[in-house]
Amino acid sequence: MDAPAPDPAPRATPADALRFAFGTLTVLPVPLTRWDRAAARGGMLAAPLAGLAVGGCAAAAGLLLTLLGASPLLAAVATVAVPAVLTRALHLDGLADVADGLGSGKPAADALRIMKQSDIGPFGVVTLVLALLGQVAALAGLYASGTVHGAVAAVVAGLAARCALTLASRRGVPAARPEGLGAAVAGVVPVPAALTATALSVCAAAATGALLGPYAAVHAAGALLFALLAAELLLRRCRTRLGGITGDVFGALAETASTATLLAMTLA
Repeated sequence: MDAPAPDPAPRATPADALRFAFGTLTVLPVPLTRWDRAAARGGMLAAPLAGLAVGGCAAAAGLLLTLLGASPLLAAVATVAVPAVLTRALHLDGLADVADGLGSGKPAADALRIMKQSDIGPFGVVTLVLALLGQVAALAGLYASGTVHGAVAAVVAGLAARCALTLASRRGVPAARPEGLGAAVAGVVPVPAALTATALSVCAAAATGALLGPYAAVHAAGALLFALLAAELLLRRCRTRLGGITGDVFGALAETASTATLLAMTLA
């Protein structure tokens, strides 16, 4: 998919923003009616809302299985599976591709070529397996502590994953390729707006954690901030090695933030 035209476009409406966010970041049946810079800006600002929806669905799956008598491990597997299904596993695929590209040690052009290949190399396989194992292990421990603990973590993880994409779309972050999702959203979000969306996401994480008490509210907010820091470190690495963001980098950022959130939520 080519990048949006650079010509001025009418201001995006909230509906345009939500369609862009849900139409590009999930497989939910939301028609994508606009593909321009204005819609991309609104869509990336609305990305945390898509994260809340994905996280909510993941939490619902875990809660349902737990209520039906499933083990914490099975509930954790279902909770991890739902976001993969709702994104066609594109974020997981992006994580594997970025791991192969960065792990190759080759110049940017060659690394980007490796990332576009359909196969997955050893770096990608190992990274993917470790990330999924980490997510399942963290959630299994949280569900074992209490059903709501696992559900809260799932919601916060989904929120953190998409908030990381909002920050990655801020002004000053270039695209690594002239086409694709990376080019479509690179630099579309003003920095003040990205920081505002981040602050609102922190508040949403705290409100979700508050279901378990005041300490859990602070814990959830801290986990989200830790996740965004982890994603930012990966983003900086990708900018240095690849020259900017791509759709695969977006997927890697989302999975990194999600995994970091769940790991942080397991810590006292």
